[in-house]
Amino acid sequence: MNASATLRDVIGLDNTLPRLTETTLIMIDFQNTYRTGVMALDGAEPALAAGARLLAAARSAGTPVVHVINDGGEGTPYDIRTEIGAISPEVAPADGEPVVVKQLPDSFHRTDLERKLRDLDAGPHLVLAGFMTHMCVSFTAQGAFNLGYRPTVVAEATATRSLIAPDGSTVPAATLQAASLTTITDLFGTVAPTVEHLTT
Repeated sequence: MNASATLRDVIGLDNTLPRLTETTLIMIDFQNTYRTGVMALDGAEPALAAGARLLAAARSAGTPVVHVINDGGEGTPYDIRTEIGAISPEVAPADGEPVVVKQLPDSFHRTDLERKLRDLDAGPHLVLAGFMTHMCVSFTAQGAFNLGYRPTVVAEATATRSLIAPDGSTVPAATLQAASLTTITDLFGTVAPTVEHLTT
């Protein structure tokens, strides 16, 4: 079966990956939530290590960085007042790096993320990384696209989990990961397989 052309190709959008120096980095929900317990993700640790490499490269390049954290409320795995909901120390914000608190999958929805990007004089290119690929990463890419930004997701710095499909079958995390990234590349943005694709 032949694959269809992407919507990006049909409408003539540019698929060239940006250089990291030309972007603003958004680190999405790199919380301890996803490293252990009920929300543990397949591949969370390698993705977190890649996120740390990406963050270090951005800081070295002088790329602006914004951190996003999901607050699910007290007593939840997303309780940002406790260790389980905190940003993992490997990618913790440095002094002066803004932090956006959200409560919905799209990091732009009912937050001040767009204002913070304006304050940073961010250009159109955004680099996204974090958790979970099929949820907050995908919806933030869509939100960015809808606002006129050009998002790029770093695949190795994302992860998700296996889920039960409506027909009762199990969708493996790897399948959901591939489907999520493919959805992004169909319209909302580009995908860099590794950090090095943006830094070389």
